[in-house]
Amino acid sequence: MSRALRILVWQVHGGWMDAFVRGRHTYLLPVNSQGDGAVGARDWPRAQDVPEDQLAGTDFDVAVVQRLEELDWLEERTGKRPGVDVPVIFVEHNTPRDDVPTSRHPLADRDDLIIAHVTHFNALFWDTGSTRTVVIEHGVVDYGSFYTGELARSAAVINEPVRRWRVTGSDLLGGFAAIAPVDVFGMQVDGLAQALGLGPDRVTAAGDLPAPQLFAELGRRSVYIHPNRWTSLGLSLIEAMTAGMPVVALDTTDARRAVVPGVGAISTDVRELHAAVRAFIDDPERGRSSGEMAREWALERFGLARFQSDWDALLSTWVG
Repeated sequence: MSRALRILVWQVHGGWMDAFVRGRHTYLLPVNSQGDGAVGARDWPRAQDVPEDQLAGTDFDVAVVQRLEELDWLEERTGKRPGVDVPVIFVEHNTPRDDVPTSRHPLADRDDLIIAHVTHFNALFWDTGSTRTVVIEHGVVDYGSFYTGELARSAAVINEPVRRWRVTGSDLLGGFAAIAPVDVFGMQVDGLAQALGLGPDRVTAAGDLPAPQLFAELGRRSVYIHPNRWTSLGLSLIEAMTAGMPVVALDTTDARRAVVPGVGAISTDVRELHAAVRAFIDDPERGRSSGEMAREWALERFGLARFQSDWDALLSTWVG
């Protein structure tokens, strides 16, 4: 087993970070003058806030970066050259957006860092040249099973659904809303019903809630909808499964690695997905059974033990 490390990591993706900082290392989270990125009241006992103006005097063993600009910040604010003075791991959360499937990664042909893709789809579709890569699939925190299905409604979690529109499949929600009302959770969900030309009784902006409150609210709905056309693999899909929900998902990017037989429905034929939603709405016991299977599978495939083991293996190899 490798030694415990001091890891510098900026807070970017809340769900991914919630799993990442629950390992056995010390996690140093830079905090700017406005306090953005603070650990705050989160249950992250091994994570520590570090004011950015103190980073130059802070010891750490490796930097885990998630945005290109963090490579510049790392050198500017710590005085350490990425990949020269300190090992660097770049976490690629996103699918390529342009020139697919010939998309060239901005960090292609680098020998001073390694790219950790969060899905096999990312690794397949990004051209990273000679840069070393590894795939560490998502991990999720088990907040418990919440499914009751007491509300004959569907749920979705989509951040900025109006701005991102076709990328997140927001335009498809009207078809699902014709079957049962859809409650959409996430950031900046206001205005979605108007954009779809529907009333708030069919598509409801349910707000941005913290875990586990979010999972408790999701669990009251009959089924979880994942309409995303082009995301790496929405972590909210795995979280809904972990919470015990049956799921209905577009068969795009890496969703099929999560939505296995028995846990719900997956297809590129939206009519099949509509039928699946209707079946879960009409038969709560079916939803409960599929949700139990979804939870069991999600905990096995995306549990923290596997996630942290994969990260420990990479850190041991890359940092020592």
